[in-house]
Amino acid sequence: MSVVFVLIIIGILVASVFLIAFIWAVRNGQFDDSYTPSVRILFDDPVSSKENDRDLTEDKSQKKQSIKS
Repeated sequence: MSVVFVLIIIGILVASVFLIAFIWAVRNGQFDDSYTPSVRILFDDPVSSKENDRDLTEDKSQKKQSIKS
């Protein structure tokens, strides 16, 4: 039974070390993302529903004009 207590204590100590290491890494900027802002300009913006609706109405009106002529 004493082995179980020793293993629990060792487990808590190891978990504490990892928690302290994680907090240290976060405070020192290890998880800061410096790559994404530089390439964000390369990605297309999503089309909003207003722009999509406007494009559809323009397409319909152009089709009507081409049919009339």
